[in-house]
Amino acid sequence: MPSIGSVQITSDGLVRARGIRYATASRFAAPQPLAWDGVRSSERGPACPQPPSSLAAVVGNSVEGLSFDEHCHVLSVTAPADASGLPVMVWFHGGAYVTGSGESTKYDASLLAAEGVVVVSVSYRLGVFGYLQDNLGLLDQLTALRWVRDNISAFGGDPSNVTAFGQSAGADSVYALMLVDTENLFHRAILQSAPLGTRSPERADMTAALRSSISVGASTSAEDVLAAQTAAVAEVGPKFAPSGGMPFAPVLDEVDLAAAASRVELLVGHTADDGSPYVQSREHWEAVTELVFALGARDLARDWAAAGGQVATYTFGWAPAGAPLGSCHCMDLPFLFDPDGWRGAGMLAGQEPDPVLAKTMRGVWTGFARNGMDALPSRSLEFGV
Repeated sequence: MPSIGSVQITSDGLVRARGIRYATASRFAAPQPLAWDGVRSSERGPACPQPPSSLAAVVGNSVEGLSFDEHCHVLSVTAPADASGLPVMVWFHGGAYVTGSGESTKYDASLLAAEGVVVVSVSYRLGVFGYLQDNLGLLDQLTALRWVRDNISAFGGDPSNVTAFGQSAGADSVYALMLVDTENLFHRAILQSAPLGTRSPERADMTAALRSSISVGASTSAEDVLAAQTAAVAEVGPKFAPSGGMPFAPVLDEVDLAAAASRVELLVGHTADDGSPYVQSREHWEAVTELVFALGARDLARDWAAAGGQVATYTFGWAPAGAPLGSCHCMDLPFLFDPDGWRGAGMLAGQEPDPVLAKTMRGVWTGFARNGMDALPSRSLEFGV
């Protein structure tokens, strides 16, 4: 197979460059951008040190095979080999701001890129490393977006046509990025199952309480940092429900929604049973779905439109026959990314994602990235409902 630099062009006509460092940072310090040296590696970069995922039984191990390092400021690019001026989609992974990595095999973007877009997957600092103070994880994400602006044309991407998209904490990240970006780093956004119901005025108080409970320094081992994080979350989290369900996240000051709405086209939605992995009974999971995910999506769409912004909503309802959790949190992900990475995930109950629906979703996502609202068949979309 031919190659570009050290990266092979695969039989499906794609280039994959992994583990590109976009920044460096000392512990608890702001990221310092790194100039790209043009090297395109095929090796996956490290994930931020993290505890085991609470959703591992549902989605599987999202960091299997990855190394761990606080210096996790890496991104990967997947693009058609002949790309030129293509739309760019920048992916921010979920994991409650404490687990996951953009380098995960679960986020293989081959099928999205084959639709004629350039996909960038971003890794950023998590938990205590990224969100105990100064919104460092959010600063990491902004630095990655600047890297995209400055370098993505080398992969055939158009830096003037960038869509930020993410799921769960990744969608919450995109929400925060829309509100703090003053550089027009991206132009469209897709929020998948953003837990906006965990955002409340008490988040700043919870972050302050976590800071008081966690005493770590520059020389504390990563293992001890994670142990302190786990202990503090167990102590502090229950005092701040529902925000305590996601104790680490960016703390936002007063924001100008109208300014964000004027520059970003928005697609926002959720799965029909987002709350099911977090509670026992169907009655309770419906309540969690509504309060944590659905209500926030509706309110954001309403406020975006009221501020003069362009917005569409969606609901994802497909579920495998007999699946105990229904169309649960993360169920939409195998419909966008390579489903091979999701084989064995408990939520699929041994079944395969519907390939026709998956093709439709990828077409909608990439069409929106290409042409915004004009590409959508409706302002209120349903997938597998």
